[in-house]
Amino acid sequence: MRRGCISLGNIKCDKCGRIIGYPERYLVVDEKNGEEVAKGDTVRYCVECALDKGYAHYREEKGERTLTFLP
Repeated sequence: MRRGCISLGNIKCDKCGRIIGYPERYLVVDEKNGEEVAKGDTVRYCVECALDKGYAHYREEKGERTLTFLP
């Protein structure tokens, strides 16, 4: 299950190891063996890693570009 979050400070990306400071967005995903599952290990991704993994994308709506973590 995906959950989009806002960092309250010093969250670490589990893929690249970068510190996600306040008020950056990040994604929390339940994964098992690198695949998204309903219940599994909790993994945190910064926006860049979420985009690389395919969990995040930009959506064009009403002339505005918005980042979304929703499928």
